[in-house]
Amino acid sequence: MIRGLAVTFTSLAFFTACNGGGPAATDASTTTGTGTGATTDTPTTTDAPTTTGGPDLPTLHGVADLHLHMFAEEAFGGGWFHGSHAGPGDVALAPCDGGDPGDHARLKDDLAPLLGECEGMSLADLAKLVPLVSVIAAPGGGEVVSEFVSQIPGSTGDTGEHKARVDGWPGFQGWPRWDAIAHQQVWEEHLHAAYMAGLRLEVVSAVSNDWLCRAIAEENLERPQCDEMEDVKVQLELAHQFVETHDWAEIALTAADARRIVGEDRLALVLSVEASHLMQQGDWKPQLDELYALGVRTLQPVHQLDNRFGGAAPHNNIFHIAQYAENCHIDMDCGITQGGVTLGFDVDADCRNTLGLTAEGEQLANAMMDLGMLVDAAHLSEKGVRDLHALAVARDYYPFYVSHGHFREMLPADKAREEKTTPVWIVEHLREVGGIFGIRTGHEEVNTYEPSDVANTCHGSSRSFAQSYDFARLGLKVAVALGSDLNGFIQQVRPRFGVDACSASFPTEARCQARDELAGGPAPLGTGFDEAGLGHIGLLPDLLADLDQLGTDTTPLRDSADAFVRMWERAEAPRSGPADPAGDLDASGIVALPPHAQREAEFPEECGDSYCEASLKAGEACRFDAECVSGTCTGAGDCGAPKGTCA
Repeated sequence: MIRGLAVTFTSLAFFTACNGGGPAATDASTTTGTGTGATTDTPTTTDAPTTTGGPDLPTLHGVADLHLHMFAEEAFGGGWFHGSHAGPGDVALAPCDGGDPGDHARLKDDLAPLLGECEGMSLADLAKLVPLVSVIAAPGGGEVVSEFVSQIPGSTGDTGEHKARVDGWPGFQGWPRWDAIAHQQVWEEHLHAAYMAGLRLEVVSAVSNDWLCRAIAEENLERPQCDEMEDVKVQLELAHQFVETHDWAEIALTAADARRIVGEDRLALVLSVEASHLMQQGDWKPQLDELYALGVRTLQPVHQLDNRFGGAAPHNNIFHIAQYAENCHIDMDCGITQGGVTLGFDVDADCRNTLGLTAEGEQLANAMMDLGMLVDAAHLSEKGVRDLHALAVARDYYPFYVSHGHFREMLPADKAREEKTTPVWIVEHLREVGGIFGIRTGHEEVNTYEPSDVANTCHGSSRSFAQSYDFARLGLKVAVALGSDLNGFIQQVRPRFGVDACSASFPTEARCQARDELAGGPAPLGTGFDEAGLGHIGLLPDLLADLDQLGTDTTPLRDSADAFVRMWERAEAPRSGPADPAGDLDASGIVALPPHAQREAEFPEECGDSYCEASLKAGEACRFDAECVSGTCTGAGDCGAPKGTCA
């Protein structure tokens, strides 16, 4: 019995393609079984692992998701996410604190102390360089940021006081849905639904960021000391507790474990860590041993901020401010924070972080390779990736991977400017060492990849995902998996139908795309995915089902568990030379989307405002007659102020 929110199994093809879907469903909150526990002996960094696989082994069937934050209610001092990964649905997914939306995802009113104290630069002076600072540092700035933090085009947000989502309490309107960044997306029974539909390998990443923890209202924190590694250990212990009570899942400690678990039609969990100040204090070597003993077999050397191991790829300007609070660095070589200024990061003229792997970062990567662990290059600066690649080549092309990323060449120019995006040359490196790429199930619009059979006509939806996915499999020819980043403070695939359909575009184009999708696109699946998008882990099968009916070949995704396990087996086995010379990589066929302003100029307009013809049904709010299917907008004022109603 699936409690709380309805869960549906949408694709029989998905189910049968993955070894029959596994053992019979059980109540995820009461099943018992055997797990791995956390009793692995403390490792030494000199014992090389043995070979566990080879090319003659049978293909594993099942989907791999390379980046998921299942226990993120314990991240950031336990003060950001509402809901639980476990328990009955009416508890785990209950409305926020019985009706008080301020019990989580709310920043403290005074954020000025978090902006740093830098000699010779007052906050007032800094605000002149970066006006964003004046908003954050102002009295009540935390409330402004809380409400703004998830407000991207097409989103109404779910942080702060949830003002845009409140329609009378108790009750949080619109959860789960694609743009929720503060409410649980990985409930155990939703995970079980994904498993029953073919998910066979999940990289579970324990996550935290101490700057965000310190920014959260103190009364909401469970661990106000804001120790990232303490948050990480709490999450890792929860992972072990989870497999002790769910016999359909097991933590994989070796590639052989992963192959066996997937081959048994169960879910292999691979533990990872994503922390901005990874092992920041003291000698990191015994700390790595401790993480290994807790079952961690992969991790990211960096996340969001530069640390003792290397430089991060900057993207979100709130983390530029967090970096500035640590080092007081102001860079004028290239501006990515605001105007011509970059805060915190030392960048070159192309806005690329000048810091690669540090000496300790190289030592960490080598120690991980000694242990047969997998280095995740997500969030690493481009210089850091080059350094990691050099180390991998020196180790007979030891594999590394990117757990969650976006292809730079597929993104509009403003997004592609971010170093966090993945250029083609990094994909070449992945193929050369036998790595894999996890495609972020993201929300943005993308350029058109002409060789794809899927039309790029609903921005931010599964059509957009299909463009990037087809670029990966047809052009880059890289091994791919999903990189959902659920519970990762990030928006997801938007719906093709409903009020949020195609909403990564500007409103006029989005309305026309939604109108045309409803009229001529593949039909809705008949599940929550249609209008809520990728709102939780249980809807991953719906994403693949929608990709199927759009006309792309999802076989590589459905067999991505095999690609991950073979990468891990390569890490544990003797190697000789490159895994793949990548000579057939082809990055052509991309047609860049024109800017919004150019596209909007192609639509009709009235009173200086563009509109989509015949896109609004009877009863919907309208500005102009031509917007309505009926051709009549009743009660609208001059130039649509106030709005009327379509007849």
